[in-house]
Order: sequence, then structure tokens, then C-alpha cells
Amino acid sequence: MIQSFKDLEVYKESYELAIIVNKLCIKLPIYEKNDLASQLRRASKSAPANIAEGWAKRRFEKEFKKHLDCAIGSANEMEVHLNMAKDLGYLNQIICDELINKYMALGGKLTNLRNNWKTY
Repeated sequence: MIQSFKDLEVYKESYELAIIVNKLCIKLPIYEKNDLASQLRRASKSAPANIAEGWAKRRFEKEFKKHLDCAIGSANEMEVHLNMAKDLGYLNQIICDELINKYMALGGKLTNLRNNWKTY
């Protein structure tokens, strides 16, 4: 039974991904700390934060779905930033590809949740 946003699979996955990404950011060059690293940290934290905020407003279907859309956008944004870090040679290609695949899967799950919210 779902009693809290913390019980949502999409929240758990997005939170775990954010922890992984934030730990990886220390591997980026110092000159990227205020640019790419900052973008990676903020976008990774945005997905679970939007899920949590939307959950608080779930009585209002449009409001909840709006926050899920923001979380989907953050997952998509992470794909771009991770590809950038990989293509610039800052992060390991295999790790980036795994994270990109996880963010793509997360985006799909968020989309399913948004599209089927009334059934949950």
C-alpha cells in the first residue's frame, strides 16, 4: 500500500540515481564544478523532489501530473548531461550508459504513472 511518496517506485529509483550522480560529480574537472557538475547535481535532485512535491498535491490531478511532467523533464535533462560528460571524456562511458538507460527507464515509469494515475 502506498502511504507516502517514499513508497513510490519512481521516487526510490530517482533518489538512488541522484545519490549516484552526486557522488560521480566529484570526478569532473575543477573547471566544470560550477557548470556541468552543477547541472548534473540539480537535475538529478529535481526528479525526486518533484515527485515528493507532486505527491503532496495529488488530490488535484492536474497539479500532481504537472510535477510528474517536471520529473520526466529532469530525467530527460539527465540524459543530455550524462551524454555530455561521457562525450567530453569526464566520466566512464559504461557508467554513463548505464545511468542513461536507468534515466530512460525512469522516464517511462513516470510517464506510465502520469498516464494511469487514476488507477493507482
